Amino acid sequence: MNKREKTEHGRRGSVRGLGRLLFGVLAGAVIAAALAAGGFASAMPYVEATAGGSISSNSTGAVIRTSDSRITDQDRSDADADMLYYMQSLEVRYRLDETAMENLHKVFDSAVYYIANTEMSVTELWAYVAQTKSTMESTAVEKVSMTTSEFLQVGDNWATPTVSYGQKVDIVLPVINFGTEELNDLVVEPQVSAVVTEWPFAPDATSYIQTESYIPGNSTKEQAMANRREFTFHFTARSDVMTGYYPLKFNVSYTKAGVRCEEPAELTVYVKTVGKPGSGIIGGSGQETSGAKPRIVVTGFETDPADVFAGDTFTLTIHVQNTSKDTEVTNVLFDMQAAQEGDDKTNTYSAFLPTSGSSSVYMDRIGADTSADIVIEMTAKADLAQKPYVLDVNMKYDAGTMFDLTDKASVSIPIMQESRFDTSIPEVVPADITVGSQSNVMFSIYNTGKTTLYNVQVKFHADSVDEASAFVGNLQSGATGNVDVMLTGIAATMDDGTVTMEISYEDEAGNVSTTEKTITLYVSEEVYDDMMAGDDMMLGGEMMPEEEGGSKAGLIIGIIAAVIVAAGAGLGVFLTIRRKKKAAKLLTDDLLDLEEEISSEGEDKE
Repeated sequence: MNKREKTEHGRRGSVRGLGRLLFGVLAGAVIAAALAAGGFASAMPYVEATAGGSISSNSTGAVIRTSDSRITDQDRSDADADMLYYMQSLEVRYRLDETAMENLHKVFDSAVYYIANTEMSVTELWAYVAQTKSTMESTAVEKVSMTTSEFLQVGDNWATPTVSYGQKVDIVLPVINFGTEELNDLVVEPQVSAVVTEWPFAPDATSYIQTESYIPGNSTKEQAMANRREFTFHFTARSDVMTGYYPLKFNVSYTKAGVRCEEPAELTVYVKTVGKPGSGIIGGSGQETSGAKPRIVVTGFETDPADVFAGDTFTLTIHVQNTSKDTEVTNVLFDMQAAQEGDDKTNTYSAFLPTSGSSSVYMDRIGADTSADIVIEMTAKADLAQKPYVLDVNMKYDAGTMFDLTDKASVSIPIMQESRFDTSIPEVVPADITVGSQSNVMFSIYNTGKTTLYNVQVKFHADSVDEASAFVGNLQSGATGNVDVMLTGIAATMDDGTVTMEISYEDEAGNVSTTEKTITLYVSEEVYDDMMAGDDMMLGGEMMPEEEGGSKAGLIIGIIAAVIVAAGAGLGVFLTIRRKKKAAKLLTDDLLDLEEEISSEGEDKE
């Protein structure tokens, strides 16, 4: 309506102003009551009018939208009902609050008042109604933060389909137009993604676009459902699809009243998917909602050789297991870090070093509830003490839609040190004894290894001597133990006089090791009794008379006994002096060794 026409309507409105005002208020009340009862919604279907405007509302019940004839009260009622229906649809669509609805009612009341008090043609009436609805739309959009289609929604006949991995499925999208205006040139396109957490179907087509020439406008929900358009899409579920509900989003572009929409409407439906065991779970919101985080645990390890000595190269096999019952882990990276050794920060080093130069092992995947082995070759440092050393196993992996998960485990690898000792040359005094006599055996044991020798003892074995033993005790690394034993002859030597010395000790675990050494000691029978018996016979039979033989024999026996006693006393003194000299020599040797060690340590520190 131009300015001149508005002025003319204003003059006519001033003549009949009061009457129109009263009529408008009454009409508004009647319309509101009728709408509350649902009368207009069922009695006013929308039918597109022809250009000539020759459709009669009396004969068909249709609303005439274009005509040069002046509007009647029935036309005003039809327009008011159409605007009210549109306002209510905005309230539902945008979930408007009380303040927003109050603003919409102001626009609506103003339009009802204007129509009730203005003379115009049918064409002008419906043009004004379209302008009012546009104003309502702008008012409603100002109160919402999200954009959506003002007309398009998914039909109530939608049912969520179910598809398993690798299977085909048809997705039927029912689109309904809740607007009273016709929508033209519709284009429907799914929001396809290559990410399994966003789109469950394999990309088996270059384009999924579908089109529709138009969807008519509707004034009731029943008409909107009857005039819906259904778009069918054929998809194939991915082989790695996750289990759960995926949202399927579609963009719908359209033309309304000759104007192309600036942004497409977005419609969302859902599909229920069943993935492979271990594929993970996705929630209906599209966000990953799988349960417990998969864990990788170390179930054991072994080394080859079984006993690892300091300085040795060995193969370490670590057994791991994915404890999850339904989720595999992928891109698994194991990094082995040995304990740090050294006295200070500037002299630290790893107890174990990988022979390949890398301490990392990669695995592509470990299936659900499946075990795997990590194999790596390592070398133990030569100066490690004998004890267990910790090796940390750091793990980093992916599981389904969870990335860069981490775990850590540790194993303790016992490192052995070669036990070594040496002995001084044993001294056997005397080296020849008779049965019943004793010989003194003395020597030293030196711990030349880097580990402690526990419960060191020496046992002597031979057919010619009585068994004897000496307990030395514990020998620290570098320490010396002394052995001083008296061996008693029990039988004449029938061989080369070898006596076995069995030297034994225990390690930290209580394992006993034994080393044998030998000494030489001859044992002979007593011979002087036989000789005396022979002499008696000679003296008694040939050389002397029986009477004189008794006194002479007694004299000879006394002399021999005195010689034996003197020899025994001399031997005892000799052995005592010998032991004292030996002890003094050992003490001197120990003092010299101690002095050399102190001197060496001083030179090292310098």
